[in-house]
Amino acid sequence: MKENPTRSLSGIPTLLLLLAAGAFAFWLFVGGIQAKADLQIAAAIALGALLFFGLIGLYKVEPNQAAVLSLFGKYVGTVKDNGLRWNNPFYAKKKVSQRVRNFESGKLKVNELDGSPIEIAAVIVWQVVDSAEAVYNVDDYESFVHIQSESALRAMATSYPYDQHEEGQLALRSHAAEISQHLKDELAERLADAGVQVLDARISHLAYAPEIAHAMLQRQQANAVIAARTRIVAGAVGMVEMALAELQKNGVVHLDEERKAQMVSNLLVVLCGDRSTQPIVNAGTLY
Repeated sequence: MKENPTRSLSGIPTLLLLLAAGAFAFWLFVGGIQAKADLQIAAAIALGALLFFGLIGLYKVEPNQAAVLSLFGKYVGTVKDNGLRWNNPFYAKKKVSQRVRNFESGKLKVNELDGSPIEIAAVIVWQVVDSAEAVYNVDDYESFVHIQSESALRAMATSYPYDQHEEGQLALRSHAAEISQHLKDELAERLADAGVQVLDARISHLAYAPEIAHAMLQRQQANAVIAARTRIVAGAVGMVEMALAELQKNGVVHLDEERKAQMVSNLLVVLCGDRSTQPIVNAGTLY
């Protein structure tokens, strides 16, 4: 089922014509009563009934709105001309908004790729682009969009971990653009048969489930401490190597292996310690 544009008559000229014909029918009816002409009265009544039935064919189409016309269950076409329009009074008319719409899904509790429960929600921006598919391919296209959006969000959330554990791995928290594109593509595939185009899809809420949030916070803090310690130790080792190399290069002092090891130990304690150290001045000999 694809959208088929169809023509319609301008409603204002048609309305004026019907009103003029109604005035004529009224004049004919009054004249028939005065002349006591039963045939003229019957003709006036029939004409009035016909004109009243013709008024049913008038309908209004707003900007970015489409009217889907059907005749006894058969799809006739779609009218997108704005303003007051007129078509066959027997046509059934269903209005479909083609404006851009958006909604935010509820907070869903799902298990991410590693099995940890998380809460996730998304904002979906969508638009009807084929009115015939929206009306005839699904029962209720708005409900269809909402349900399929939540289904796609669940499927996407289970495909990625919450945090990045390996280099180059996509994660929900660290790769927002890639995750949004995946969600958009997933929705576009699911909603294509409903005549709906997905304009944007982005995660609006992402967090660990309350029952594990504290434990996961401790893990994140531990990972941050480990990463910071790793950089501190790497920097300290580099500084110690540079200090020993400069001392040996300039011939300031000659140290045996035992004294080098002691110097390295002292420097690492100073550079890697959480608290400032208290220096002790050796007033005697080095040995």
